[in-house]
Amino acid sequence: MDPAPLLDISGLCVSFRTDRGLVRAVQDVSLQVRAGETLAIVGESGSGKSVTALSILRLLGEAGRVDAGRIVFDGEDLLALEDRAIRAIRGDRVAMIFQEPMSSLNPVLTIGMQVAEPIRLHRNAPWKDAYARAGELLERVRIPDAAGRLGDYPHQLSGGMRQRVMIAMALACRPRLIIADEPTTALDVTVQAQILELLKELTRQANSALILITHDLGVVARYADRVAVMYAGSIVETAPARALYASPAHPYTRGLMASIPSIDGAIGARLPTIDGQPPDLARLPPGCAFALRCPHVFETCRATPPALMEAGTAGHLRACHLDADAAGATAQERA
Repeated sequence: MDPAPLLDISGLCVSFRTDRGLVRAVQDVSLQVRAGETLAIVGESGSGKSVTALSILRLLGEAGRVDAGRIVFDGEDLLALEDRAIRAIRGDRVAMIFQEPMSSLNPVLTIGMQVAEPIRLHRNAPWKDAYARAGELLERVRIPDAAGRLGDYPHQLSGGMRQRVMIAMALACRPRLIIADEPTTALDVTVQAQILELLKELTRQANSALILITHDLGVVARYADRVAVMYAGSIVETAPARALYASPAHPYTRGLMASIPSIDGAIGARLPTIDGQPPDLARLPPGCAFALRCPHVFETCRATPPALMEAGTAGHLRACHLDADAAGATAQERA
């Protein structure tokens, strides 16, 4: 029997009040993550990846609100907790690594003070002990001359080192769940690999769960155990990573896969693209949100939103009216 999920999101709906009206950023999203597992959430910009992550820690801001759903972490419904209780969880049992470390780190505080702060806050440790622990954490994330870097300010570090500081802060209180939102954006390929290998290794050692938010399917293939593909605020496909890459079942996922450059592809050949643009989340169509861009669309798609259904193998679900076998045949005919 599978262990109970560490994080269980069910029926999550999130909207934002804007000058253009209500934007439905996340719609009926359900996800599970188990201890020791890496779940990748993928999709293009505006698909709802980051909003889903921010909802877990209730960091949506004044304009955002959760309209429906439950977020159960380690047996507790996070949406039902009082503000004081959720603040006690943030940075302690659940930690988040944000996309841009230069804007996430405080420019007027030293690295040592910022890494030590969650230890003081959540563990009530004296400054001396927290500072010593900060040095150990910087060593753990492989920052050279860690002790000497404690007195540095963020602008004195490279982008890769600042991201390692963010990871050190996230690990400070040994969280059970780490959420990494595009953790390697703007880093060169070598540093990307180092950061992701480090995250994977550290979460495995601590038996923590990792949610990796990314648009990079190469990263997903190498580091994720399971994948959830989002489009226009909804999950359109979810599966174990190997199954998804072996047999993508949703037309949107297939389009994403086809757009990845191949090392043995013809020189000068143009990559396939997905025609059109994502729909306006303030004016979503009545049926499938992907219908306007889908090469297999038919009348039912325009009228009825599809539900997540099994796509042939255990744990592989897709939200599509088109039969999976028919979709595969059509895709082969078009190739």
